Amino acid sequence: MNKFTILTAVAAPFLRKNVDADFIIRIERCTGTPKERLGDYAFEMARFLPGGAENPEFVFNQPRYRGAQIMLCGEFFGTGSSREMAVWAIAGMGVRCLIAPSFGQIFFGNCFQNGLLPIVLPAATVAALAKQAAAPDAMPFTLDLEQQTINGSVRFDIAPRNKKMLLEGLDEIGLTLALEPKIAAFQAADRKRRPWIYPT
Repeated sequence: MNKFTILTAVAAPFLRKNVDADFIIRIERCTGTPKERLGDYAFEMARFLPGGAENPEFVFNQPRYRGAQIMLCGEFFGTGSSREMAVWAIAGMGVRCLIAPSFGQIFFGNCFQNGLLPIVLPAATVAALAKQAAAPDAMPFTLDLEQQTINGSVRFDIAPRNKKMLLEGLDEIGLTLALEPKIAAFQAADRKRRPWIYPT
């Protein structure tokens, strides 16, 4: 995964509540669509009109928010199905960070496994950030993961293990492999203490 340290990018406000995994990526797109193409179908029901043309009302179709890497979301974002493809689809759009008052639990965990930073903040704070992002003279947001700040003043919490994963660009397997020397040393010492449990 790409390391996440400091991100300066446009933030797109999409404060719709209860955005579930099926809204993010329709189930029929989850079979037969290569992972790298899922971003083409993210938020398909809101992003496109019935005839296939772009919906100009959808935030990511508006010129000022095209290519936004930060998304300000409503409550209970990513609920419903546990499909990891929902995270893949959002990442496929180029989004690196999601900010919401709450997330679906499995979706939240999947974000860290795929290099996305999900930030939980009070609803009033998210609304204030969305207002900033929607202002005519809005500037890009700056997220500093090491300092755990947004625009230098809004602080957010993150579990140390999840922070380490993003800073070092590692998933759960990568974190385990990073401990390989310690694991090997333990096994060598344990083999001497209890040789009978190690098959020859």
